[in-house]
Amino acid sequence: MDYKKTAEEIVNIVKKDNIISATFCATRLRLIIKDKEAFNSDDVQNIEGVKGVFFNSGQYQIILGTGIVNKVYEEVIKLGVESSVKNTNEDNSKSEDTSKDNQNKFKKFIRIFADVFVSIIPAMVATGLFLGLKGALLNDTLLSMFNTSVAEINPTFLTFISVLTETTFAFLPALVCWSAFKVFGGSQALGIILGLMLVSPALPNAYLVANPNSGVTPIMLFGFIPIVGYQGSILPAFIAGIVGANLEKKLRNIVPNVADILLTPFLTLLIMLFLSLLVIGPVFHSVENIILKISNFALLLPFGIGAFFLGFSMIFIVITGVHHIFGLVELSYIASTGFNPLHPIFNFPNLAVGAACLAITLKSKKKSIKTIGYSATLSSWLGITEPAIFGVNIKYGIRPLVCGSIAAGFSCMLSVILGLKASSNGVTGIPGTLLYIYDTKQLILYIAISILTIVSSFLITWFFGVPKEYLEEDKN
Repeated sequence: MDYKKTAEEIVNIVKKDNIISATFCATRLRLIIKDKEAFNSDDVQNIEGVKGVFFNSGQYQIILGTGIVNKVYEEVIKLGVESSVKNTNEDNSKSEDTSKDNQNKFKKFIRIFADVFVSIIPAMVATGLFLGLKGALLNDTLLSMFNTSVAEINPTFLTFISVLTETTFAFLPALVCWSAFKVFGGSQALGIILGLMLVSPALPNAYLVANPNSGVTPIMLFGFIPIVGYQGSILPAFIAGIVGANLEKKLRNIVPNVADILLTPFLTLLIMLFLSLLVIGPVFHSVENIILKISNFALLLPFGIGAFFLGFSMIFIVITGVHHIFGLVELSYIASTGFNPLHPIFNFPNLAVGAACLAITLKSKKKSIKTIGYSATLSSWLGITEPAIFGVNIKYGIRPLVCGSIAAGFSCMLSVILGLKASSNGVTGIPGTLLYIYDTKQLILYIAISILTIVSSFLITWFFGVPKEYLEEDKN
């Protein structure tokens, strides 16, 4: 694929002077534009590599797919289009003034949230795969086949494995803080340092404080304010990054140029350290705990009812773009428990979407549907649902989405009842199998429920979910 040519065609069709700024997520090139009526979306849809287009959350979103979107984005920026990463607040302001479909504040927050967390997804995916492989390799049942055990493995090798699997989560607040500073236009190095301060070894480790048998207690400031590290906490680092980046920018406007290089970093870190440890950390760590309790409540409802509701709703949540906020909950689960019980709830809807797409593709008489249907199905089963959702399933109504959602809901309900949980996040569909190889029972359950999801979604859609428009041949 010629990424430069694709980028040029996108910019030419959408019109460079109509594009305010550009950014990207895992699968989509996202453009903030002045007028969505200034060009024909069908022309964009016909560009090589484009799997679908839609307008959502105040952005024109072009589905390109993982591994492609970042390359096309780089070429778009080379053509002179401004990156929204440089100044998110400024872009939001411009979008409000020029876009006909202004976002509400909640949608803006979700978009910013996605911008921050998309940068750390590769690290999470890699760590998740490492954890899955660790679970498979350091398994006495498997090792017994080679007449050995975990106890006999070379300690140096075990240390190497620990470095691969533990580093990301040990310093997760630093990654989150760095990305927030980057998105909000702050100095990324200051973001990293601020995040590292939140998990400094000089502070009492949060995990040890939470363990009553460790003997580790918080530092009591003024005799009543507990100070601890924020290992395993995501939201405090996220908020600290946003506040810190904006504080730095304000200081740069106040501090004289001659003293800027000395005073601005000094004051930013000094103020943010105290603000993070005394206010942001305690407050938003409590908020994070409340979110986890709510999630646990939903997952623990009798007979998996809560999981059914989440699984059924997930496809529609993805369409709105609000699904990015669940990344916070996933990371919080992993950081605090080492496992991710929400992964099945995000995974099985992807498989259901692909199966519904396959049913439509096989039953449809339209060549246009068959052309993209098979690749869109495979894309969904590899974790990227947008081509199937927007290119096939939702083309003539929501019946295929409802059918897939029903199958996904029951699969999610079953996964909670059986205690299915992944070792990490960020990888779904067929590749998601790697997140369950740490335990033979978990692996078998994952594969079995995945097959059940695909079969049930396919059958429900085949018999009840294919609109009559798909059964008509394309008009020449």
